[in-house]
This record gives sequence, C-alpha cells and structure tokens, in this order.
Amino acid sequence: MSETQKFDVAVIGGGSGGYAAARTCAAAGKRVAIIDGAQELGGLCILRGCMPTKALLWATDVLHLAQNGATWGLRIDKPSFDFKAVMARKATVIEEFAAYRRKQLASDRFTLFRAFARFIDPHSVELSDGRLVHADQFVIATGSAVSEPPLPALKKIGYLTSDDALALEELPKSLIVLGGGSVAVEFAQFFQRLGVEVTLVQRSAHILRDCDTDAAEAVTAQLRDEGMQILTGTQLVGAGINPNGQKEIVLTHGGAERTIAGERILFALGRSPNTLSLDLGAIGVATEADGRIRTDPEMRTTVPHIYAAGDCASPYEIVHIAVQQGEIIGHNIIHPAKPRTIDYRLLINVVFSDPGIATVGLTEKSAKSAGVPVVTASYPFNDHGKSIIMAVKHGFVKLLAAPETGEILGGCCTGPQAGELIHEIVAAMAKRMNVRELAAMPHYHPTLAEIWTYPAEELADQIGI
Repeated sequence: MSETQKFDVAVIGGGSGGYAAARTCAAAGKRVAIIDGAQELGGLCILRGCMPTKALLWATDVLHLAQNGATWGLRIDKPSFDFKAVMARKATVIEEFAAYRRKQLASDRFTLFRAFARFIDPHSVELSDGRLVHADQFVIATGSAVSEPPLPALKKIGYLTSDDALALEELPKSLIVLGGGSVAVEFAQFFQRLGVEVTLVQRSAHILRDCDTDAAEAVTAQLRDEGMQILTGTQLVGAGINPNGQKEIVLTHGGAERTIAGERILFALGRSPNTLSLDLGAIGVATEADGRIRTDPEMRTTVPHIYAAGDCASPYEIVHIAVQQGEIIGHNIIHPAKPRTIDYRLLINVVFSDPGIATVGLTEKSAKSAGVPVVTASYPFNDHGKSIIMAVKHGFVKLLAAPETGEILGGCCTGPQAGELIHEIVAAMAKRMNVRELAAMPHYHPTLAEIWTYPAEELADQIGI
C-alpha cells in the first residue's frame, strides 16, 4: 500500500468553489492538497458552463442586431456567420481562462493530485491511482454532472447534452430542446438565431419555472417572435426514430398525444450532484435523495471537519455563490472561533436570454412561498426613453419592498442588459436602502438604469415614505 501523504486541508475538486477554499487556506499558511481527476482542469463554469455559453450567446446577439439593422435605418446586406469560426473563437477564449486556472492549481501553493478520491475513513481518502491522502480538514467541491434522461428510449436513439452542444462541428437543421430552465432557453435561442428550427418542450406551465410568470412570459413572447415553437405543460411519453431518419419525441400536450420530430435532440433537464463515487455514507456525511450534500450555514457537513461547496452541496448552482461558499469555508478553517455563515439575502440569478431575466433577493413567487409580505411595482421597457431608442419590445423592471418601511427586498429586470442592470438593486439592498432613497438617487438621462426610479417612486408614494 502507498505511503499516506498528510495535509492540513484536502480539497476534492478544483473548480471555482474548491479553488476559492484552497486559495484562502493556502494564503493563511495551511498545507493544502487539491484532488481533481477530471479530464480537464478548470471546473464547469470555465469549461462547459458560464463562459463558453455566454461567448456563444454574445455572437448571436451581435448577429441578431445586424439582421435587424433596418430598424435603425442601417443597411447591412445579408448578415451571415461561419459556425466553425464562432465555435473556434469560443474555444480560444475559454482556453485563455482554463490555462490561467491550470496555472493557479499547479502553483507551488498547493499539492495537486490528478486523480479521483474515495473516503476510506473520515480523515483519509484513497485516490484512483492507489495513493492515500490524510487531512485534518476536507472540502468537497466535486460539482455536478448531466442528469439521466427520464426516458430510457432517449439513450437508444441518442441525444445531445449541453456539453455536447458546446462541441458541435455542424449545425443541425432542426432541434428539439427538452427542458425549460436557463440552460435550455439559452441554447434554444442560440440555435434559433443561427437558423435552426427549434422546438422547446417544457413540463411545467411556463418556461423558466423558477422565475415569476410575468418575466417568463416576456421571454416566451420574444422567442416566439423569433419563430421558436414552445410547448409547455407537457409530459414525455416515448422516443424513437421515424422513417425519414429524424428523431421523434412522443408527448402529451393540451390533453392530447402528439409527436414532434427533429434532426437532433438536446437534453437540458438539469444536472445532478457529483457525489456518488465518494462513498460519503460510509463516513457519516449525509446527503439528500438526489445526492446533494447537506450543509449548515457554516458550510459544514454532518461530519464537522468536512465541508462542502458548490453544485454538489448548494441549493443554488451559481458560480459566484460557490466562490462565496469556498471563501467562507476557508475562513472557518482558519478562524474556527469566529465562524462566518452564508447569507442568501442577496441571491442573484441571471438568465442570459434576450430579453434576459435577472433577479436579486425575493421574487413574488419566493415571497409568497416563504410567507413574506411585500408590495410590488413594475415599469415596462417599451415606455422608457433609452429602451425605446433601442427598439425594445418586451420586458420590465419590478421592485419588491417591505409594506411598512419600504426597504427593498427584491428586484427583477426582464429586458436588455438585465444581468448588468440588476447590480444597481444589489448595491441598494446591500446598504438596505428603501424605495424613496433609490428614487431620489440621481440617474443620468437617457440611460437604461434610470428605469428603476419609476417603480421606486410608485412604491414610495404607495407606502407613504
């Protein structure tokens, strides 16, 4: 048996959450091991998530503007694209990020093990290459993997995952997208804008089911304007291949069974925590039914010296949350007498569709679910100066405030540059501003940002502050 190597902290997983924990611990002088057996180093966000998808979406945003140049009196003859060049530019950009992360992980601040880990006792893991690692503290940050499809028949006929879609060399003529979350919607619009005939199939009553209905409806309207077929309230029944060689999905919709066909199928019904191979049950680390690791607000698992961060543990699969969790873990390992806790009050979510959806804090849906009383006001982009200049058709901003004090409890931007605009409300909520203070804050005209003053003024008058 191999000699055991000993460390103060061992981090399993070198993605954004794991790296944040490792970096924080190493900066305080801890001897840190990072264990990562993935084929590529860097983590989901850099390699197959946030960065590559947004690089592709930006390309089609530019294309869409060029194709609609006549709106602003511009003559742009037959805008077109080179799909291989679009994908190559994405790959070049991502390699820059990935190379930097590889350099960070391989620095002499850490000992990097390129292997997978399995717990053999609460303080030791066996690596897939036979080596043993012992640590006083562990951080699990193993991320997530694409979930298994609900229909066994899908495996027989074949389908694309989001990982596969990022590596395509040729565009399909038609595509069935299974799923209505942010990944599904973003990919669906990307392919639609490149001329692919897209059908989006969603189980719930509207796409983006975690968003408020009015926000989801604004995105739905734009997608349908662009020619996308969207089927909601469906149930998958079967899958096969028709005589023309197309892939088919059989589903129920509107009380009837129907069949839709396409050249390819993109399975985008979510991801699952990547924890099964760790053998966590053998050492007493509790997990939920889906494999997600249970953690307390200090990011500790049910075994106090073992922490977890990121998609394998978090209720929110968001990279900046994973980084926050990793930094909190690092602090708590270094300063056990003064622990910090995770605070989701300023939770930010962004869907990078067009129009985008960005939220911070409470939504109407989450406020109702939690029993939190709120008052709301919204204002549409199609009645706002700068967005009229930009020919924005769909979307709005919305504020949620406490009925008595007017403190801003949440914000939603469904419209242009949503992911940028929401940060004004993040800043306001961080300082616990009320709606009158936001309304009184100077805003330059004409800008998109000044639209926030309208619902803020309405709520301030309504509450009487």
